[in-house]
Amino acid sequence: MTTGGADAVRGAGVVVTGAAGGIGAALARRFAAQGARVVVNDLDPARIEPLAKEIGGIAVAGDASQIVEAARDALDGTVDIYCANAGLASPGDVFADEDVWAAAWDVNVMAHVRAARALLPQWLERGSGRFVTTASAAGLLTMIGAAPYSVTKHGAVAFAEWLSLTYRHRGIKVHAICPQGVRTDMLTAAGSAGELVLAPGAIEPDAVADALFDAMAADRFLVLPHPEVAGYYRARAEDPDRWMGNMNRLQQKWEATGP
Repeated sequence: MTTGGADAVRGAGVVVTGAAGGIGAALARRFAAQGARVVVNDLDPARIEPLAKEIGGIAVAGDASQIVEAARDALDGTVDIYCANAGLASPGDVFADEDVWAAAWDVNVMAHVRAARALLPQWLERGSGRFVTTASAAGLLTMIGAAPYSVTKHGAVAFAEWLSLTYRHRGIKVHAICPQGVRTDMLTAAGSAGELVLAPGAIEPDAVADALFDAMAADRFLVLPHPEVAGYYRARAEDPDRWMGNMNRLQQKWEATGP
């Protein structure tokens, strides 16, 4: 792993939402190990206080979309890097309940919008800031059996792209993490579709943290812990009908197994 990512965070004030486990906990540990001052966030304080103690960080519990001010106070007034990592797996099809769709939209997209609203005034004034979105390969491609998740992760990537193209000349850096399967509770929640599509190539959360630091060192927007996703993304753009045909065959295979 290159060292530029570590150099960028030494001494920085970092916030990681959804840090109780999985990717969030791995990111928090990595940032702390590289000398950052880290706020870890989750709805339940009991789930993050042990991690905060382990890494010498600060636990700030609450709704991920509403904790910027509390996190800023905990970091002596400045958030340098914000990791919008909290997310919902949200399986289901077009007939999923309205509240499932609404919750996925709120957590996977609007929490990022609200955080950016709170962060950008200070970042733009000083000319620096870094926003990290934990999206998914589903946000570049799609995921069978998970319409609310796929649609809102596309939204998360789209918002991250918009932030980057709008503010990069003003010192704002943005990264979108888009892994396939990662061995977390969210993979378990993906059920039989996750077992078919994601589990065979699943990686550990630490590998996601490695990929982020490499992307930060290279100043690269897309963070692809599974490098093959770039090829899938390219194939989707070059021949969308062929790509969707292949995905439909995967859908049929899943249906045949009894999802």
